[in-house]
Amino acid sequence: MNDGPKYGFDTLQIHAGARPDPATGARQTPIYQSTAYVFRDAEHAAALFNLQEVGYIYSRLTNPTVAVLQERIATLEGGVGGVCCSSGHAAQIMALFPLMAPGLNVVVSTRLYGGTVTQFSQTIKRFGWEATFVDFDDLDAVKAAIDENTRAVFCESIANPGGYITDLDAIAAIADAAEIPLIVDNTSATPYLCRPIEHGATLVVHSTTKYLTGNGTVTGGCVVDSGKFDWSANDKFPSLSAPEQAYHGLKFHETFGPLAFTFHGIAIGLRDLGMTMNPQAAHYTLMGTETLSLRMDRHVENAVKIANWLEADDRVDYVTYAGLESSPYFDRVAKICPRGAGGLFTFAVKGGYDACVKLVNALEIFSHVANLGDARSLIIHSASTTHRQLTVEQQRAAGAAPEVVRVSIGTEDADDLIADLDQALSKAVS
Repeated sequence: MNDGPKYGFDTLQIHAGARPDPATGARQTPIYQSTAYVFRDAEHAAALFNLQEVGYIYSRLTNPTVAVLQERIATLEGGVGGVCCSSGHAAQIMALFPLMAPGLNVVVSTRLYGGTVTQFSQTIKRFGWEATFVDFDDLDAVKAAIDENTRAVFCESIANPGGYITDLDAIAAIADAAEIPLIVDNTSATPYLCRPIEHGATLVVHSTTKYLTGNGTVTGGCVVDSGKFDWSANDKFPSLSAPEQAYHGLKFHETFGPLAFTFHGIAIGLRDLGMTMNPQAAHYTLMGTETLSLRMDRHVENAVKIANWLEADDRVDYVTYAGLESSPYFDRVAKICPRGAGGLFTFAVKGGYDACVKLVNALEIFSHVANLGDARSLIIHSASTTHRQLTVEQQRAAGAAPEVVRVSIGTEDADDLIADLDQALSKAVS
């Protein structure tokens, strides 16, 4: 549905990428639970393997159910193509893989999910890559961190766990000046609240596990390509601009133009890294996207009400929700996330670490889990769980200090959620 009339978001989240099954007429996208696909003949097979024709070969590379999800997410984000994979962490590696090589680095925000901090500060070193962590509110520091070996800039649109909103336009301008891509993790915002490509992002990554699926059933990830970056402008990105020996010297950017990154992600990334999304996960996520706008509106409505209540409570030190007028990021909401600041934020409990532990143990409606973006309201004490591996200084820089809990506000009745927090706070700080 990329051609023809310009459909609204609510229509695209249901229909983009999907058509009735040609064999059966099934209206819902089937789960194509197949490992491999029969070629018409030897010539057809050769054309597929030579990247001369688009089609299905083997489900590590392409699958009809996953293909629908890829097109849907790319359409909602305003990109030209997408590659789905097994998790959000996989999507981050998939995004960096064509850009990086030993000795190169990526400049990243300090305000990131704890697992991403670990992936970038520790794991990518095994590939010979480096990450430079910078406060992205300090634009001069971001500029200074970029050197001749920098190949990307990475941030989150709405940062997990604190709900901080990044000034994407300003960061994109810095990346553009350095002739390197900006990669934005849009998991917490979703394309309904924020479309990073419209603010200058080159690539958008998602943990589809979260809001896009919205029901806590399956893991997945996606990389969306804007199609706007000139990979051949210089020699910084040979994986995309130089001859690829595995395909007889084919040059991805020269051959596929705006879809170069997407084709590379499938033909090289999924082929060799194998971080494949399974078709059943794609099916669950497709069903989740059909109600994305409805859910996100309710997440935001509930989050605003609950954050205001928490901010006025004497048992709470502070609340980080960008939708509060007291937030230093409040002015960015209308610019970056015009439909609202999301459903994710933190608050500090008087009594510190021990009070936070008591709080999560006393809650009845909120579920204490390491996830976000569910229709159910969720809570976690990041310092003892998702950010446990970080130093206290790193925890504070990431917005996950020992006295802080993270909440992912669901779609339940807001008054019930407030009552649950009220009784749990009473037990936590008594």
